Amino acid sequence: MSANAPSIPGRVASAAMREPVEPRMKRPIDARWYRNVVIGLLALFVLAPVGLIVYQSFLDGPFFSRRTSVSLDAYAYVLSDPTFYQALGTTTLFAFGMVFVAVPLGGILAFLLTRTDIRFKRTLEILVLVPMFISSIVLAFGYTVSVGPSGFVSIWMRETFGFVPWNLYTLAGIIVIAGLSHVPHVYLYVSAAMRNLPSDLEEAARTTGAGIWRVSRDVTLPMVLPALVFVAALNILLGFETFGIPLVLGDPNGIVVLTTYIYKLTTLFGVPTYQLMAVVAMVLILITLPLVFFQRKLLRNSRRYAALGGKGARATPLKLGRKGQAIALSVIGLWLFVSVVLPIGGITVRAFVNAWGQGISLVDHLTLQNFRHLLDVPSLTRGILNTVLLSVVGGAVAVFIYLLVGLAGHRNHTVSNTVLDYTVLLPRALPGLVVGLAFFWLFLFVPFLTPLRPTLIALFIAYLVVGLSYGLRLLQGTLIQVAPELEEAARTSGATVGRTWRDIVVPIVRPGLAGAWALIMIIFLREYAVGVYLMGAGTEVIGSLMVTLLQTGAMDTIAALSFISIILTAAGLMLALRLGAKIHD
Repeated sequence: MSANAPSIPGRVASAAMREPVEPRMKRPIDARWYRNVVIGLLALFVLAPVGLIVYQSFLDGPFFSRRTSVSLDAYAYVLSDPTFYQALGTTTLFAFGMVFVAVPLGGILAFLLTRTDIRFKRTLEILVLVPMFISSIVLAFGYTVSVGPSGFVSIWMRETFGFVPWNLYTLAGIIVIAGLSHVPHVYLYVSAAMRNLPSDLEEAARTTGAGIWRVSRDVTLPMVLPALVFVAALNILLGFETFGIPLVLGDPNGIVVLTTYIYKLTTLFGVPTYQLMAVVAMVLILITLPLVFFQRKLLRNSRRYAALGGKGARATPLKLGRKGQAIALSVIGLWLFVSVVLPIGGITVRAFVNAWGQGISLVDHLTLQNFRHLLDVPSLTRGILNTVLLSVVGGAVAVFIYLLVGLAGHRNHTVSNTVLDYTVLLPRALPGLVVGLAFFWLFLFVPFLTPLRPTLIALFIAYLVVGLSYGLRLLQGTLIQVAPELEEAARTSGATVGRTWRDIVVPIVRPGLAGAWALIMIIFLREYAVGVYLMGAGTEVIGSLMVTLLQTGAMDTIAALSFISIILTAAGLMLALRLGAKIHD
């Protein structure tokens, strides 16, 4: 995904070159100083929580306790706990199972929507990405009320056929649901690779009599294999980090993954067991960090292959024909029904009824009481307002900060850019739950940060770190659209790097920043795991409230909050499209 940046107005460049400029000799010093400051501050915000996790894992109690000492007892406990190995094994099966579900489906959708003349392409390209913008905990709840044991569809199946042929609360069921919800991630990267491919080989195969599916298997698939390997690695990484779906669908049946294992360790002995949580967090970091760097290497290779295949290539869509159109639309329609209609439809129905079950007419139980309850409970009302505030205002501030970081790496080919890249990648290896836990410790027990703990600033900083990799990639995609010759023209006239950025780069990319803001706003809207530990009186957000409410079984309230979350996400998505953000490449 990227935000649009318009063509460069020449008058901006000429105006910058006519104005007085700083002496040229200051340029390298200014740039180096700025980059060093940005990298230093970034490292502080990223490495501080990670360092605290590492430190806490080698203690025998909370790091803030005077009686705590250095010890390996926490490692000894976790590594001898059968539940830990059960969670590790389940997480591994879950992550690789997601790959087997998401990658083939995402690849098929990408092929149909980018390489064929399928109808309604523009609309379908947007609909296919919808699950990616919705919080996973909201999606999981939607499946619970639609196809869970007491879900609307399950009740209809039982009344009509006498049995329900699926069980949502099994590892297989969780893998399928998680895989379906991650299909958009596969589609996003594979479709980008496919758009850069030439169509000559596909057309040649069709002229020899090969069918559309054989063309996709024997011609298109080998050309996009690097992108497929990349998204497979990405899904394994996401599988190890997933929290919401295993919590909602796995917890009722005792299915534990590493993230939910950390969550359960919170009060294992009646008091917070920070050292045990830190050890499991360390295990997750040791697993996911290599995956992040492997993923980065794969991305470079996939871009290289796409560039070799796509420059100047013709992109003639393959003709599906009447029968092919029907099959292709049926495949996409079925996926949309299962991945979008079922969870969102289930939430919509559940939010407006106060009772359901076998033999109950939903029409007789329509109500707005679920939403009135949100207004009656101050914490729930604050949660909605805080979510909007963090996403709208926080998203705008985040864009500004990500822009400052992006400028530090813009046209920078020195060692400092490599350091910047790897610093930005580190939060990508941390599940949101772990980041929230680390910042909770920082804000609660580091004296000069303690005043920030009961404010939304603490939550915003954690959001900022979690979204760093995505936000920077988004801003870099916007900055790179600035023609380098304009910057070079300003530099040769004596402008400093800072002056060039201020008078040339920033004015040009300003329209693209609006689209970036809308997309980051959606990311902040769907975030929930970060706030699980940071949430307190006054810092509630929708996602974190849902995690808490799950423990109490307040289904009416969860349904109303989920519905509001979907409405807010839909509004954010429409705004992003209106502002010109490209969500399909």
